[in-house]
Amino acid sequence: MSPRQTVLVVDGTREVRALVEITLGRMRLHTRSACTLREARDHLRQYRFDFCLTDLHLPDGSGLELLKHIRQDHSRVPVALLSDDTSQQATVSALRAGACDLLHKPLDPKRLRALIDTQLKLPAPREAETSKRLLGSSPPMAALRHQISKLAPSLASVYITGESGSGKERVARLIHDLSPRAGQAFIAVNCAAIPATLMESEFFGHRKGSFSGALADQPGLFMAAHGGTLFLDEVAELPLAMQVKLLRALQERSVRAVGSQTEKAVDVRILCATHQALGHQVEAGHFRQDLYYRLNVIELRVPPLRERPADIAPLARHILQRLATRSGQPVVELRAQALQALETYDFPGNVRELENLLERAQTLCEGQWIELADLNLPSAVQLEPPPTSAPTPFDLALHLQQVERQLLLQALEACRWNRTAAARRLGLSLRSMRYRLKKLGLD
Repeated sequence: MSPRQTVLVVDGTREVRALVEITLGRMRLHTRSACTLREARDHLRQYRFDFCLTDLHLPDGSGLELLKHIRQDHSRVPVALLSDDTSQQATVSALRAGACDLLHKPLDPKRLRALIDTQLKLPAPREAETSKRLLGSSPPMAALRHQISKLAPSLASVYITGESGSGKERVARLIHDLSPRAGQAFIAVNCAAIPATLMESEFFGHRKGSFSGALADQPGLFMAAHGGTLFLDEVAELPLAMQVKLLRALQERSVRAVGSQTEKAVDVRILCATHQALGHQVEAGHFRQDLYYRLNVIELRVPPLRERPADIAPLARHILQRLATRSGQPVVELRAQALQALETYDFPGNVRELENLLERAQTLCEGQWIELADLNLPSAVQLEPPPTSAPTPFDLALHLQQVERQLLLQALEACRWNRTAAARRLGLSLRSMRYRLKKLGLD
């Protein structure tokens, strides 16, 4: 860590500010303190900060107001909240508001040091890397990338929803890779693939001789992911008995291996996914409500492929290039008619179906072009016949609106979704920027 890094400490109590300053001074960090919301905003205008720790309750306002201000105008500064409210709901609310963590009073200096050390080592989100890992320039994908860049630095659990084949595990890996835990393990497990009788052993480990076939100690998935991220795919498939044990492990942050009498502390970030509506599973009594709230601190929806047909062409090119590299053959291309058919297809299997379809077409096609017949799409997919009558009159207002929308999205992405910077880039006032975003449904 560089000694030039500076932390903004905001708290109305002199003793708390002094404790934080002493703790951070031993970490060779500079600090600037404020006792009010107004003073904190003045500091933010004058100085550059790498981290902010603020009390939830300030003499002239709320730490959430300061968090909102930093998220809007200083979006790359991580913020942790400090509060004497130890309830789970307080933590959930803080994380959903964009805080990287909520620390409880009386402040634990050891936990504060660990949090700040982790956050300051986190590299700035790499927009190019995010775009490379999640292909597509459509508005749904731009929004998804923006959400990932906001929630990745947090320690909050993320519930990833989306249809089968839409790329939920890819999103989970990207969240991990952009998080402070990027250097640690990412463990992915499909909950539907583990037999119910082996689940406890798989998750929490077992001791040698604890059951028939236990020939050696095994650490389990939680311990394997210690310090990193555990991704629970198809979490709705967990039986109720295992849900109880998982909830306790998350609450206590410790696990007990099968056959052991002691628990071991474990530090993991939980990401989970399912193609089912987990809320409906709770209503039906198939999933515990308390576990649902524990996992669903932040919900992230991965859009299906049919909602972003403009992304099919770049996805197809990327897939075909990858297939050619793997096979050592020249890259094949899609005929215009074949691409048009793909763009009108519903893709119930999403990106995974597109990959399988193109791999089959590449194998069956003759020459360097994939024809419509090579795709072998369902017969229900029909291309629209070319117009035989006069074309529809050109809608200038709609065209201009689409151009404006695209320019706004490009500016926001270039400025990492900082509205003030994007408005400056476009030569607009912030008020005008907000009006246009609202008008186009981008707010």
